[in-house]
Amino acid sequence: MATSQVWFITGASSGFGEAFARYALAHGHRVVATARDTDKLAALTATAPERVLAYPLDVTREGAAEAAVAAAVERFGHIDVLINNAGYGIVGAVEETSAQALRAQMDTNFFGAAAVIRAALPVLRAQRAGAIVNISSMGGQMSFAGFGAYSASKFALEGLSEALAAEVAPLGIKVLIVEPGAFRTNLAGASMQHMPELDAYRDTVGHTRAFAHAMHDTQAGDPAKAAAAVDQALRADHTPLRLQLGQDALDAVREHAEQLLRDLATWTPVGAATAFDGTD
Repeated sequence: MATSQVWFITGASSGFGEAFARYALAHGHRVVATARDTDKLAALTATAPERVLAYPLDVTREGAAEAAVAAAVERFGHIDVLINNAGYGIVGAVEETSAQALRAQMDTNFFGAAAVIRAALPVLRAQRAGAIVNISSMGGQMSFAGFGAYSASKFALEGLSEALAAEVAPLGIKVLIVEPGAFRTNLAGASMQHMPELDAYRDTVGHTRAFAHAMHDTQAGDPAKAAAAVDQALRADHTPLRLQLGQDALDAVREHAEQLLRDLATWTPVGAATAFDGTD
């Protein structure tokens, strides 16, 4: 990658997206900042108008990603780092979450990211260089009562990303899955939808609802430091496939992995005993 890079960022009007954009600009890079409402990008653009392209992008709209990528290439000539950050959360039990709400969650967090990836790949392949950063969550490795829809979208994104990484590595393209814990973004605020409550889930999802409300603007994670950590991982000779950010994410992912290994060891005899007897 060149010293002065071009970062293409979805959901750049707040939270992680804005933090990544400001980090890139502070390090001399150029930024394609996209959001559904470009008015919310005015302050960012004003910091370095000659190095920012603010472009409208609703990742769920057919053809919008292709138009944004084309505009980026027309303005800056190439793309070095694509950051798929656009997304939102849902709190609600599976039964409380309507089919419409679940599909909308997948449309933005999963299908939207996939659309931007597909739009950018011809550019990255032609360059034989670049990086794709997909913002997942520690909820992309595990889930909790009330986060089923959100985690489903992130699990799907991680599965796509893992296959993508194997497909594009020979083409000189890196893929990084970022799994943050609780960071001080708008996810727990305006970017979190709460489903109608059923009393049956008061003792399970109720705790998650209370946690989601209480953590807004109190999270330990600093988005600016997250941006620096992602850049460090991208510049490493051996970029990891997954990068956990925040002590909460590190602890939770480790505990989840250790439980998986314990269950694997316990149930190996049962799983291994399922082959046909003999060779016939």
